[in-house]
Amino acid sequence: MCSSVSFPPTQLLSICEGIWESLCLFPTPRGPANSALSRRICSQMSWAGRHRAGNEFFPSKLGTERPAWKQPPLGQWLRENTVSQEPAEIPPSRGWLVGGVQFAKYGHMLREGVCSRASFNLEDCYRVNSFSQLERESGGGWACSHSTWTHPFRKVREEWNRFSMGDHFEKGQHALLNEGEENEMEIFGYRTQSCRKTLCLAGSIFSFGILPLVFYWKPAWHVWANCIPCSLQEADVVLLRTTDEFQTYSRKKVMWICLSALNSAFRLNPDNPFITDEESIINRAIRKPDLKVRCIKVQKIRYVWDNLEGQFQKIGCLEDWLSSAKIHLKFGSGLTTEEQEIRRLICGPNTIDVEITPIWKLLIKEVLNPFYVFQLFSVCLWFSEDYKEYAFAIIIMSIISITLTVYDLREQSVKLHRLVEAHNNITVSIYGKNAGVQELESRFLVPGDLLILGNKVQMPCDAILLDGSCVVNEGMLTGESIPVTKTPLPKMEGSVPWRTQGEGEYKRHVLFCGTEVIQAKGACSSAVKAVVLQTGFNTAKGDLVRSILYPRPVSFKLYRDAIRFLLCLVGTATIGMIYTLCVYVLSGETPGEVVKKALDVITIAVPPALPAALTTGIMYAQRRLKKRGIFCISPQRINVCGQLNLVCFDKTGTLTRDGLDVWGVMPCDGNGFREVHSFTSGRTLPWGPLCAAMTCCHSLILLDGTIQGDPLDLKMFEATTWEMVVSGDDFHLKGAPGCAMVVKPCGTSSQVPVEGIAVLHQFPFSSVLQRMTVIVQEMGGDQLVFMKGAPERVASFCQPETVPTSFVSELQIYTTQGFRVIGLAYKKLEMDHHISALMREQVESDLIFLGLLILENRLKEETKPVLEELISARIRTVMITGDNLQTAITVARKSGMVSESQKVILIEANETTGSSSASISWKLLEEKKHIAYRNQDNYINIREEISDNSKEGSYHFALNGKSFQVISQHFSSLLPKILMNGTIFARMSPGQKSSLVEEFQKLDYFVGMCGDGANDCGALKMAHVGVSLSEQEASVASPFTSKTPNIECVPHLIKEGRAALVTSFCMFKYMALYSMIQYVGVLLLYWV
Repeated sequence: MCSSVSFPPTQLLSICEGIWESLCLFPTPRGPANSALSRRICSQMSWAGRHRAGNEFFPSKLGTERPAWKQPPLGQWLRENTVSQEPAEIPPSRGWLVGGVQFAKYGHMLREGVCSRASFNLEDCYRVNSFSQLERESGGGWACSHSTWTHPFRKVREEWNRFSMGDHFEKGQHALLNEGEENEMEIFGYRTQSCRKTLCLAGSIFSFGILPLVFYWKPAWHVWANCIPCSLQEADVVLLRTTDEFQTYSRKKVMWICLSALNSAFRLNPDNPFITDEESIINRAIRKPDLKVRCIKVQKIRYVWDNLEGQFQKIGCLEDWLSSAKIHLKFGSGLTTEEQEIRRLICGPNTIDVEITPIWKLLIKEVLNPFYVFQLFSVCLWFSEDYKEYAFAIIIMSIISITLTVYDLREQSVKLHRLVEAHNNITVSIYGKNAGVQELESRFLVPGDLLILGNKVQMPCDAILLDGSCVVNEGMLTGESIPVTKTPLPKMEGSVPWRTQGEGEYKRHVLFCGTEVIQAKGACSSAVKAVVLQTGFNTAKGDLVRSILYPRPVSFKLYRDAIRFLLCLVGTATIGMIYTLCVYVLSGETPGEVVKKALDVITIAVPPALPAALTTGIMYAQRRLKKRGIFCISPQRINVCGQLNLVCFDKTGTLTRDGLDVWGVMPCDGNGFREVHSFTSGRTLPWGPLCAAMTCCHSLILLDGTIQGDPLDLKMFEATTWEMVVSGDDFHLKGAPGCAMVVKPCGTSSQVPVEGIAVLHQFPFSSVLQRMTVIVQEMGGDQLVFMKGAPERVASFCQPETVPTSFVSELQIYTTQGFRVIGLAYKKLEMDHHISALMREQVESDLIFLGLLILENRLKEETKPVLEELISARIRTVMITGDNLQTAITVARKSGMVSESQKVILIEANETTGSSSASISWKLLEEKKHIAYRNQDNYINIREEISDNSKEGSYHFALNGKSFQVISQHFSSLLPKILMNGTIFARMSPGQKSSLVEEFQKLDYFVGMCGDGANDCGALKMAHVGVSLSEQEASVASPFTSKTPNIECVPHLIKEGRAALVTSFCMFKYMALYSMIQYVGVLLLYWV
C-alpha cells in the first residue's frame, strides 16, 4: 500500500538542496540564485510513496506511485532527482556516463568553499553501467588537472545507498559517526515497539528458533522487525552501517548514565556549568534537570548525545578545537575534584579491557556459523534416513574444525589480554587544583588531568607535554626501540587548533599511551607536567588493540567467487527439489517421505563438508609457517599470499642493514666543497662549526652511563671522539636548565678552544619535516643553532650564497653510489627572547651551510637472491623509503630490483605556485648524469610520452613523496599509468606509504608489504598481506610477523600461500564435481 505524503515547501526545498548538493552537479551558494535553482528542482520532483515496512520516503516522478518497492537502476534514480545545468567555463576534462547520465570531473575548491562543474565531450567519456564500476574507474574520486579541486564519491554513494536500501530517513533520524575517518559509519535511530516485539517473540516460538537465528545473522532485520524509525534524540536502539563497500550492519542499545552520584552542590544548582569549560561536550551532553546522559558504545568507544548539536559525539578525549593557549590556561593547573568526578562518570575508566572470551562463548559463536547450522540440518536429515556412516564422518570433521578454530581464537584472546593487562595497573601522580599532588591508579585518569612525570614510567594514556622535555621509547608505535625527544606544547596566541601545526607536527608534543618515558627533564628543576589528552580505547595503544579486535575487512575475489558458485549450487538444488516434489507427489508417496527426499537433494547439491575441506590447506600451511618463525594472526589471508603479484619493501632495515658507518664528511668552503675528510684512517675531524654540529646536533641521551639513541646519531657522535656528560653546579649558563646535556672533548682531542657545549633546546627530528635543530651554547661563549637533515631540506633554510654551486652534482655523485648523505648547517643566535619561548620558524632561517656527512649503508646478504627469486616468478617488487631518491635508485640497482639493462625515468611534479599551474616532467636518469640540474630544455611533458602500449617492465619510474602527492591531487588520470611502471618511491612519509599501497590495490594488484615496523605500520595494515620484521607491539596489527629479520620470509609466505590456494581450489573442484555427479545420479534414480 502507498499513501501520498506532503511536505511543507521549506522542508521540501531543504531536502532537494541536500540531495543536489551531495551530487554536487552545480554550485550551491546561499542566496537568491540558489533559491531559484532549488525551485527549479522542486518543480520536477515530488515526494510520493511511503514504504510500509520501514516508513521511509522515496522520491519519484510526479503522478507516479510505486505499489511495491523495487530498487531502481542508478541512472534512473539520478535522472529522477536531477536536472540539467549549463557547465561552467572550465577547460574540458574527461567524464563518465552512468546509465545515460553524464558525470563530469568536478569538485570543491577547498580554499574558498565553492563548488564548480567541469565541461566535457561525450566522446571523451568512460561508459560504465554501475556505480561500483564508476567508482572503480575513477579510483573513488577525481581532480581536474588544471586546478586544486578534488571531490570524493562518498557523498553520492551515501545518498544512493540510503535510497536503494530504503533508508531515506527524515532529518534527525540519520547521521554520520566518525565522519571522514577510517571507521566512519552511518547511524539510524529506532524506537522499540511493543506490538512488533510481541509478534517477533511469537514468530520465534512458532519457527522453533529459526527466526532468532536469522536475526543473529542479520542484525538489521532484527531492528527493522522490532522497531520503528524515529529521531536519534528519541531512539532507544540505533542501527549502524559502515560506509565502506561491505555495508556491515550492527545494532546497539542506547544507554543512560545517571549522575545522581554527584555531590550536593551540583544537585542543588543544576543550571550551573558542570565543568569550567562551558563549550565542552560534557556540558552539552548532560540533560537537565534529571542529570542524565544518553550514550552508546561502538567498538569499545563511548559516544554521548550532544543536546546542542543533536548528534552523538565521541567522548574520552579533549576537544580538537582547543588552541594551545587554551590548553595551557584551562588545564595547566589541573582539575578540581568535582570536575574529575563528573568526567570519570561520563568518560568511563581509563582501561583497555580485553576479556579472555570463555570457551563456551567461542564455541556457540562458531557453531552458529551458517555453514555449521547447515551441516547440523544435513546430519539430522541423514540420521532420519538411517544414513549414519557419512553423517558420523561429517560430525567428526566438523568437531575437529570447530575445536581447532576455537583453540586459535582462545590463544589470540589470551595473548591480547596479556599484552594490555599491565596497562590497567599503573600508579601515577597527578596535580589537582584543590588537592595538590596525589597518587592514584591509572584507571581513574580522565581527559584534562595534569600528570606529574618521572623517569622510566609507562604512559597509561595519551598526554600533551606542557612543561619540561621527555625522552621516550616509542617502539610500541613505530617498531623501533630508538629514543625520541618530546618537547612542550608552545603557548601560541590565537584560536588556531593545537593540532594544526603542519602534517603530523603536533605529535612531537604528545606522549602516547604504551610508550616508555626513559628520561624526564624539567626546566629549572621544576616538575615535568603533561595534560591527559585521551583515555582508554581512544589512545594510540587502544587504537592498536581495536585494529586487532575489529580488523578492516578485505574483499578477496576468491571468496566472492566461492559465494557466487555456492549460490549457483543453491539455485540448482532448488530446481532439483521442485523436480523431486513433482516426481514423488505423482508417485503417491507419503508427505513425510516427499519432504525428506526433497530436502535430501539440497544436501547433495550443496556439500556440507565443503567449509571443513577448504580450511584443511590453510591449517597445514599455518603450521609450516610457524616452524619457519612466521606467525599469523589472520589465517584467512594465507590463501591471499598465493595471489600476491606485487610486493612493496621498505629500504632501511629491510633491504639494507640497520647499522650505518660514517664514511666521511665534505666540508663547505666559500662557494665550493673541500676535500672529503675520511674517518676510515682513524683521523679526527679538526675543530670548527662542522665538528661542533656533529657533536651536539642529535637526540642522544645518557642513561645509566650509556649513550643511547638513533644509530645514525650514535655513529656520527662516535666519529668525533667527544664524550657526553650531564651538567651540574659547575655550569652556570644563561637560560640553560640545570640538567642540560653537555658534550666535551675527551683527553685525546687536541687544539679545541672550548671546554664544552651545552644543549639548551631541541626541535626533534620529524620524518615529515626531514630535519632536526638544536640550540646550544659554548661554555662562556655564544649561543648557536645547528641543523641536520636531508641535504635538500637543509639547503633550503640556508643563505643562498653559502650553498656551493656544485651542491646538486656533488650530492648526486654520492647518492648514486648508494651512500646516505646528511646536510649540516648553523648560525649564531642573536635574540633576546628566552629560549623556551622561541618558535621553530624563528630559529630555522638564514643558516650557513657547513657541508655533507656521508654514511655507508650496505645491503643485507639475503636481499639480492630473494628479489631475483620474486622477479623470476613475475612478482613485481617496489621500494618505498623515506631516504634520498638517488640513494634508493642505487640500492634498487645493487639489489637487482632494477636491472642494468633497464632504464630509470625520474618524475618530478611541482605544486601550483602563483600564476603557474601544477606541472609534471620527466627525464631519463642516464641523461641526467650528463646534464645540469638547472637545464630544463630537455624536459618533456609526460602526458605526451607515456603510451598505453608501453611494454611494462622495460623502464622504471622513480619519484619522491612530494611528486607523488602533487600527481595524486592534480594529475589523478596519469597516476595509474605511472604506478604501472613505478618501482622506486623515495622521501615518502608514513601517510604517503599507506596511500601508495591503497592506490596499487585500486589497480587490482594483490599487494604485499614488508617492513621493519619503523613508520611502516599504516602500510602494513593497509596491504592485503603485511609482513613485519619487528617483534615490537606495533607489529601486532600486521597479519604476519617474522622472527627472522630479513626478507627471506616473503618467498616462503608466497609458496605456502600458493600451496594452500591450490589445495583449496582442488578441494573445491572435487567437492563440487562429486556433488554434481551425485545430484544428477540421484535425480535420474528418482525418475526410474
